[in-house]
Amino acid sequence: SVETRRVVMKLVVIVPLLLLLEVSGYAECRCFCQVTGDLDDCTCDVETIDRFNNDQLFPKLQSLLESDYFRFYKVNLNKPCPFWTASNECGLRDCAVQPCSPYSAEVNKQQDECEKAKHLGAVDVSLSAETREALLDWNKYDDEAERFCVVDDEESPDSQYVDLLLNPERFTGYKGPEAWQIWNSIYEENCFKPYTIKRPLNPTSFQSSPGSEGRNSSCVEKRAFFRLVSGLHASINVHLSARYLLDDSWFQKKWGHNVSEFRQRFDSELTVGEGPKRLRNLYFLYLIELRALAKVLPFFQQSSFQLYTGRPEEDQKHKEQLLDILQLARSFPLHFDEASLFAGDEKEAAKLKEDIRLAFLNISRIMDCVGCFKCRLWGKLQTQGLGTALKILFSERQIEALPKSSNQRPSFQLSRQEIVSLFNAFGRISTSVRELKNFRVLLAEEQ
Repeated sequence: SVETRRVVMKLVVIVPLLLLLEVSGYAECRCFCQVTGDLDDCTCDVETIDRFNNDQLFPKLQSLLESDYFRFYKVNLNKPCPFWTASNECGLRDCAVQPCSPYSAEVNKQQDECEKAKHLGAVDVSLSAETREALLDWNKYDDEAERFCVVDDEESPDSQYVDLLLNPERFTGYKGPEAWQIWNSIYEENCFKPYTIKRPLNPTSFQSSPGSEGRNSSCVEKRAFFRLVSGLHASINVHLSARYLLDDSWFQKKWGHNVSEFRQRFDSELTVGEGPKRLRNLYFLYLIELRALAKVLPFFQQSSFQLYTGRPEEDQKHKEQLLDILQLARSFPLHFDEASLFAGDEKEAAKLKEDIRLAFLNISRIMDCVGCFKCRLWGKLQTQGLGTALKILFSERQIEALPKSSNQRPSFQLSRQEIVSLFNAFGRISTSVRELKNFRVLLAEEQ
């Protein structure tokens, strides 16, 4: 009959789509926006997040992150690993770093040497003399505050500014036991993970039982912390799959999307059901950091705050861009409800908050054990960014009590480092959400 044919035609279209969504983890990411105490209740699906991020927020955020204030991040890449013996020079040929001195009389020679030493995992630390002088001037506008992450001593001779635009996060070849030792240490020692979840050194062997993120395995705060770290891990893997080295011949390097690599990390069957959960946690992380941006708006609205780079007109323009982004973040209709966190007994809540703060401090120290310097750079930045987001969510009262007069010193402060890491970290998550759309298209083309 005509009706039967219509049903068959619908199935022909719908069934492959459902299979595609399951492969990408999309089918298990259907509702996240209004997340409450048990981390599963919600009132919208990820299409809402995708549309909001990809069509509205992502383009504005990327434009802001290209400005001078947000492109320079100070980092110490030479701190020794405090937990085990680790070399600062990865054995991989593409993980070596050859720092470049500032422009001088020897600039041509130095540039030639740096070009020869530029590998996949190398960090380009070359800055012009003008930029270095400007950065020294910016330092006087930084303020100290309570931190969730270890912040490098900015007076240390080993700390240096890095231009993030010259050091994009992408595949470096850093993998295997060394890389898995980092993530195992993070998960096993710091994440309050449900006891049924295993993180093996061998990424090809999985030991997780159905429902391993069960509601009875830990309190909501600790489950939330685990999901944040898992979401960060997933986001990094999305970046590496999206900017994979597809061709490394003597005359060119070609970067692009590696669908096979994406499947290895997120396909439900290949990961024994863990891949879709990782993507769910990525969306959860997105909502947490988006909520922090919405909450911190009053701090940036203060007339005394400026994105200081010494160029008043540009600084004002970029502050307006920033406020526009934060207003957009606040307009998102179905934010994460952080009221469910630390809402119980006051003493227990204070202890949980301190436990999570200390766990974050420890994770930021583990980043000093990462063998590949470019991976270390982005790991440290994103860890600090997430820590800053949590600091904002835990400081709601202080933000609400910000003084109206510029003569009063506010109780809530963010340093330049925290601001740069906060927005760049969210920029990485925003990019991941956008890249998932690209992978869905590529997966559909393979069907």
